[in-house]
Amino acid sequence: MREVRVGIVGLGNVGQGTMTILAETAQQIEQKLGFPLRVKIICSRGVDSVAVPAGLAGVERTTDWRRVVEHPEVDIVAELIGGTTVARQIVETAIDQGKSVVTANKEMMASIGGELWERTIAKRVNLAMEASVAGGIPIHAVLREGISGDRVTALYGILNGTSNYILTEIEKHGSAFADVLAEAQKLGYAEADPTADVDGFDARSKLAILAALAFGMKITASDIFTEGIRRISPIDFQYAHRLGHTIRLICGARQTKEGLILSVRPALIPQSTILANVHGAYNAVWVRGLYGEDTFYYGRGAGPRPTGVAVVSDLMRVAREIVNGSPERVSPFAHERLGEFQPISVLQQKRAYFLRFRVEDRPGIIASLSSILADKKISLDAVLQLPSESKNDLPFVITVEPSSESSVQEAVAAMAKLDFMVESPLALPMETSL
Repeated sequence: MREVRVGIVGLGNVGQGTMTILAETAQQIEQKLGFPLRVKIICSRGVDSVAVPAGLAGVERTTDWRRVVEHPEVDIVAELIGGTTVARQIVETAIDQGKSVVTANKEMMASIGGELWERTIAKRVNLAMEASVAGGIPIHAVLREGISGDRVTALYGILNGTSNYILTEIEKHGSAFADVLAEAQKLGYAEADPTADVDGFDARSKLAILAALAFGMKITASDIFTEGIRRISPIDFQYAHRLGHTIRLICGARQTKEGLILSVRPALIPQSTILANVHGAYNAVWVRGLYGEDTFYYGRGAGPRPTGVAVVSDLMRVAREIVNGSPERVSPFAHERLGEFQPISVLQQKRAYFLRFRVEDRPGIIASLSSILADKKISLDAVLQLPSESKNDLPFVITVEPSSESSVQEAVAAMAKLDFMVESPLALPMETSL
């Protein structure tokens, strides 16, 4: 059998991890495939300064991505630069040239993945994207093939390693958010601009992809309710622990009678759940099926080598198709076509809530807050107040019985106007269905 040749565009952490794995495991890959998988050409702006593994010493180099996608000997293009502008040009041009594509680009696949798949169908090439979500966890393969015979009813995940690292460090050491973020940046877990991670946008793109796989619907990431973790403090963990819970940035997709509810937000989850024990920069996904019930997937969510494994595995899968000429490909979204969809507003969901306050202490505070809750038809469950020396910035917590998100948001907006508030109340849902 002839060899299959690969062109790699983007030689950052993931690109270099991919090259290393391809070079160091070339013999094993050939044994598994029955034919060689060769890197023909690599591309980046600083390609001449990139250290190429010994096994790829003779590879062609270029700074022009067009030379890769138009190269007559390249069968598969690996797009590993990220973003949605140049990356889109690379992928679309590669497909138009009759080349299959492997990508790790979550943002692009969340926004136009369905369109790209339609394009590959027309050109009879393939598109693979395992590395776009949860790095070293093969969650795409699970949803696309492993449990495709089931009907998914709910999916919950920790999909951003940076946010999970920050939250678990706050929990372990009682450090302030800003201090842990600075440490995460120093260690390379967080970018200089951490917005995508700590404000939930990275996780939102990943949830859009997984929800498309699980439910067969084309989902616009911006339609997903999203909140970040900037307001989470050590005191929130202290109160959460008193309630037998912890706090994680939870990506949730849940099928209800009314429709699918999607959200990315910090939430209280019971300490007894598996997700509560996901620490540091790890990712995890918990899936509930109507027939197969609960399954759980855990592993490194990022990093050059775990993500590189996902890229190389995709390259191998696509190479098999090229050699064997399989006409019936499995869609990267697990469904032959994605349906048009708009998620149900999160305002309609009912949950118990954890309301954390910081106030200037004075008589009548609980009465004022209880009055607002009663006005919004929200039943108070418990009031918790840990000892505090500060009367000018006194923290305490109220938990409320299951109430609609809309009622809770209206109550919080009204409470925020009270003159004894140091800051607007923090409202976190309590996820008890995990």
